[in-house]
Amino acid sequence: MTERLLVTDVTVGDRAGRAVLVEDGRIVWLGGAADAPAGARTVAGEGALLTPAFVDAHVHATATGLALTGLDLHSSSSLAEAVASLRAYAAVAAAGVLLGTGWDETGWPEGRAPTRADVDAVVGDRPAYLARVDVHSATVSTALLDRVPGIADLPGFSPDGQLRLDAHHAARRAAYGAVDRGQRGAAQRATRAAAAALGVGSLHEMAGPEVSGAEDLAGLLAIAAAEPGPRVVGYWGELAERGGLDLVRELGLAGAGGDLFCDGALGSHTAALHRPYSDRPGTAGHLRFETASLVDHLRACTRAGVQAGFHVIGDAAVDQVLDAVGAVVDELGPAAVRACRHRLEHVEMVSPAAVGRLRDWGLVASVQPAFDAAWGGDAGMYAERLGVDRARGTNPFADLADAGVALALGSDAPVTPLDPWGGVHAAVDHRTPGSGLRPFDAFDAATHGGWHAVRAEHPQGPLAVGAPADLALWATTETLSGVLAGRARPACRQLLVAGVPVGGSAG
Repeated sequence: MTERLLVTDVTVGDRAGRAVLVEDGRIVWLGGAADAPAGARTVAGEGALLTPAFVDAHVHATATGLALTGLDLHSSSSLAEAVASLRAYAAVAAAGVLLGTGWDETGWPEGRAPTRADVDAVVGDRPAYLARVDVHSATVSTALLDRVPGIADLPGFSPDGQLRLDAHHAARRAAYGAVDRGQRGAAQRATRAAAAALGVGSLHEMAGPEVSGAEDLAGLLAIAAAEPGPRVVGYWGELAERGGLDLVRELGLAGAGGDLFCDGALGSHTAALHRPYSDRPGTAGHLRFETASLVDHLRACTRAGVQAGFHVIGDAAVDQVLDAVGAVVDELGPAAVRACRHRLEHVEMVSPAAVGRLRDWGLVASVQPAFDAAWGGDAGMYAERLGVDRARGTNPFADLADAGVALALGSDAPVTPLDPWGGVHAAVDHRTPGSGLRPFDAFDAATHGGWHAVRAEHPQGPLAVGAPADLALWATTETLSGVLAGRARPACRQLLVAGVPVGGSAG
């Protein structure tokens, strides 16, 4: 049983002088600070802003922690700079696989990605895996290739060490499989600590056999259960026919999906499109599964009352999954499908007809506004890959929200950094005029939307009596309207998760 905790003299929304009483992990009273009940431990807000804690609806905790504690190439502005960073990191890193993430060649003056020769020149005979920013392709060293028998025969293999598709998945499994339990635990703790410092109370972990193994996921859930910090809501991206539902039941996960890869990513030319890429007209990406397999998965999940989820970025992948959902609707009825609240992750390219189907079948769109901030606009990577007209139609948040589709915001860390306020502001300041969300809608999607996405929302919202006491106290005396209007990113002074203070100083 948790103690009674009173957070007083705070601004809630746009109302100053408020107080919230927490007991047994839930909000039990809220009102004016002058009327607050006595007999509780007090957190003095001193006029600071109190909000629901953020929910990051799409995270890869181990990879994020390894990026936080290892080689982060997101800021590399050239191939030469990325190679220099790898050289410096290899000189000090402990023995074992060298892991890096975040490089993006689209703006580099050299006009190309790193190759195996570039990597071998600085790491020698050490295995190295350097993921592109979208984590759907990578450049690896010769020593890592040697650890994956038969990789040269897999789709997506290239002798220059730039791997895509199945070859990339195999190399990633080998690279992350070499990370020992201690290193994994340290990375997972680093991610939870970073999230807590940013006011994130829940992380939706998108695990799967091609992302992180079952042992990795079980370890993360054990840490979250034993140590204070953000909640971890686990998903496993594997088809039911391959045993995915068995692990969901064994670990008590939220769903059978998340990063169940139906396609790849735009940056790696592996997202599945109806029309070819503008900068590589010989390909339109790849669908990874037959539609019948997706129907079987959705049928099994729906019959079991389990939420299914799918990684879909290209319009062809979105439509394939929706066709599969439609087949299950025809078979089991729309009410059974809506009750499961199946999820689509990313949903970057979606037609008006697809938006209607998302709404009608009660599907959740888990989206990442930082993608648009990083790669949208008339001169960004999306425009390079798709052409300007198609690029302007990506990530249509306003269309989804106006149609009544449930939205949940996430980062897809380490693809883009943990940055909840930045995600909210990016959802508002969309690079395509008219495609952004209204400020309060964006904030709601980054908080309450995450609870809705896991079928655990409180009917009166996250700041109501009976709601879980996942709260963030921000070091600002601005109202929420003021923070949103000013695009501020206030520091988190105190995070509460189920009423338990995490970090900071609770009075």
